[in-house]
Amino acid sequence: MSNQNIELIEKTYESFGNRDYEAVIARFADDFEWIAADNSPLADQSPYHGIYAVRTGVFERIAAGFEKLRVEADEMFEAEGRVVVLGYYHGQFRGKEHEFRTQVAHIWTLRDGKAVKFQQYLDTLKVSQDAAAD
Repeated sequence: MSNQNIELIEKTYESFGNRDYEAVIARFADDFEWIAADNSPLADQSPYHGIYAVRTGVFERIAAGFEKLRVEADEMFEAEGRVVVLGYYHGQFRGKEHEFRTQVAHIWTLRDGKAVKFQQYLDTLKVSQDAAAD
């Protein structure tokens, strides 16, 4: 089971990096919950409950605010239906010339081959500084 869960998250990040948000959402359960990091750009409406809330509150805002954004997963661990990911966001805000890199940790909860919950931890100071630069 653990390899299947890790593979699901790896494919999710691949789709995310390709901006194929519908493929990302297809891996979520109908009652999916997205919890953005405190003080992050998406924290204002967090937690997001259900596919529609995640599509409009998270992915549409990411598409509008970032020229590009991907996750570089350095490590993944699976235990008891959860996958913990340690790594970095690489991206570029729309209208900015420079790219940024910031540390992240994600905790995914999975059930029956679908993601049911996502919890994000993020260096929000670095994101704020990068958003204000240029």
